[in-house]
Order: sequence, then C-alpha cells, then structure tokens
Amino acid sequence: MNSSSTTPAVFAIATMDTKADEILWVASCLRSVGISVCVVDVSTQNMTSGQADVLSESVLAASGTTFQELQQLDRGGAVTCMTNALRIWLLQQFSKGIVQGVIGIGGSGGTAIISGAMRSLPVGLPKLMVSTVASGNTSPYVDCSDICLMPSVVDVAGLNSVSCRILGNAAHAMAGMVRWDLPANATKPAIGLTMFGVTTTCVTRVRQKLEQQGFDCLVFHATGTGGRSMEKLVESGLIQGVLDITTTEVADEIAGGVFPCGADRFDAILKKQIPFVLSVGALDMVNFGARETVPEHYRDRKLHVHNAHVTLMRTTAEENRRAAEWIAKKLNRSESPVSVVFPEHGVSAIDRAGQPFFDPEADGVLFSSLQASLHQTASRRLLRLPMHINDDAFADALTAEFLRQTQLLKGGQ
Repeated sequence: MNSSSTTPAVFAIATMDTKADEILWVASCLRSVGISVCVVDVSTQNMTSGQADVLSESVLAASGTTFQELQQLDRGGAVTCMTNALRIWLLQQFSKGIVQGVIGIGGSGGTAIISGAMRSLPVGLPKLMVSTVASGNTSPYVDCSDICLMPSVVDVAGLNSVSCRILGNAAHAMAGMVRWDLPANATKPAIGLTMFGVTTTCVTRVRQKLEQQGFDCLVFHATGTGGRSMEKLVESGLIQGVLDITTTEVADEIAGGVFPCGADRFDAILKKQIPFVLSVGALDMVNFGARETVPEHYRDRKLHVHNAHVTLMRTTAEENRRAAEWIAKKLNRSESPVSVVFPEHGVSAIDRAGQPFFDPEADGVLFSSLQASLHQTASRRLLRLPMHINDDAFADALTAEFLRQTQLLKGGQ
C-alpha cells in the first residue's frame, strides 16, 4: 500500500529510525492473515526512506511543518509537533473512510506521539498500542479514549523470542478486531447521564423512567474523566442525548479540586445539537483527596470527610457565582434547545436542612447568577422548581423536559 491508496487498511505506526524492524514485523503478521496494512513513520530524530508507506515528511505536511523545521526543536517540542501532525493526518485519513484500525509500537516518546493522535479518533475504532510504559499511571496516554495498551515486556529494541511473540499477539489482536463484525446493536437511542453519590436518587429515577421509554441509559460518574468520557461518546456519535444532572466538575474547575471538568466541557454536546437538559447537581462541593491533601489555603473552610480518600469542601457564594457564569457562557452559544432546571431546595444529598452543606444563601447566589447570566430564548429555557434535587418530583420534571426536547427536535427534522 502507498500513501495515496484509498484501500481500507490498518495503520501501523512507529518511529522507524529506531523501530523499523519491529513495526515491519507487526505489518507482516497482519498481512499473513489477509489484513491490508499502511506502515507510517513518525520519526523525529532521523529521516528514513524506503520501508514506510507514509514517511514522516508526509505526516508533518498535514500541519504545514517540514522535517527540517522539526529538527530545530528540542526533544519535547519535536514530540509535541509530531503528535499534532499525526493527529491531523490520521483524522484526514479517517474522513476518507480508509482507517480500519490503528496499531502503534514505541517507548515513551513514540507512545506519547501515537497515543496522542489515537485519542482524537472516534470511540469504537480499534486502537492498540504496544508500549514500554503500558503499566503504572497510563492516564496521560489513554485519558478517556478506548486505546488498548499492551505492555511490551522487553524493550522495543530488536526482534527476539519474546518481542516477536508480544508483537505478533498484538497484530493478531488487531486483526481480530477489524476482521470480525460485532453483533448488531439494539436500536435504542443512547442517553448520557451524570451522577455522583449525592445525586444517585435523582439520576436512578430518571434512568429508570427513560429506560421505560425505550432509551439506552449510560451513567457517568462526575469525576472529571467521567464528564470527558461522556462527551467523547457524544463526539463519536454514540450518544444521542444528555441529561447533565451532576455538573459538580465545574466547581472543581473553578476552585482547583481534583475532578475538574476541563476547558472543553459542554462543547461537544452543544456542537452536536442533541437534546440537552442540565442541572446543578453537587455544585455545592469541591472534591479533594484525604483530608491532609486539602490545600493549606482551604483548611479553614467547611469540610466534610466523605471517606478516608475523599474530602468535600462547601462552595462559597462567590465560587457559585463564578461557576454559574462559567456554565452560562458556554450555554449562551447553543443553537439548539437546551434546558437548565434548578432544584431550589438543595443540590445534593448533604445540601438540605439538617445536613452539613445546607446553605440557602450560597445556593441562592448560584441560582440568581445563572438566571442573570443565561441569555434565555424560546429554545434556551431556565426552570426554577421549589424542590430538592433528590425529590421524585424533580427527577420527573427532568425526565419530562428531556422528552419534550426530544419530541421538539424530532418535529424539526
């Protein structure tokens, strides 16, 4: 296969100035079982030629960079530059419908380049990375994607009795993923819901009611990664509607907690223009680890030890104002129906009379700030309900609003 081919293939990627023999072995294993392969070189140190179907220069060209410019950068800069170029180039190939799967091999640098580009591809597309760093903390490489990380056991430095077996197993695993079709999925539309322990009662009732209506409900724990994972599935077209009931990740983003939502939160949902209902679940709290890990400047705040590993900090009126404005700024860009539903009597299980985070004044600022900041239109609605978030009536109101949006969007099609 050459770089201009339009034949669907598995893309086998490595830095071929140091790992040519190894990636060519992977390619040969794939071809031996009838899989078409495109070998891609992402070398940053030395220019190679002859053995790859796609050279580093061609990958770099996708980002408007030359190999000579790449070599002017230090090691870290070169890795970042190649990662970005590979991401752009792979997405271009995917848009042509020719990427059946992606398999990469590498040490720390190669893994950073290849996994960084893999993460931009849709969930469900086979992705396998054989790596020397595929143990310990793998979150920088996988994040919220579905990359399969396989430890190389020995270094990716030559072919031997162990590496040939490991790389061969990886190739055959990739072949299985691309060769065999999965059984057809149920036709139920998938819905994303966000939940925390302190909003479980609400989310469980909403989930049960929507399941009765024929929806496939996917619940995500609002731990930063949970929200990003949900939006990755939205971006990949695998979720057709969202009830973002528990937006506590925004509080962590604002105040420096351990579960921040990230700067891109809500963007994929708004871009896809799918049914979207949002509430303010658990925005009364910022999350930290064990009590001794709470930053020094927060030690005199209202803290609640949830368990030995989780300490919650009550948000202030000022933090609630900032969180409300952060959310409103995002939602004001919406071009399709979005509904914000407030529970005026408390936003979590521990935010009600007699519970440690009950603070009507702080909640009032959250509500009034969002109401003032949100540009309400016929399709951008705000509902304030005299209920607690875990009241059955509030869950029923969320469900009804989501179903109303679903019908509204169907009617517009």
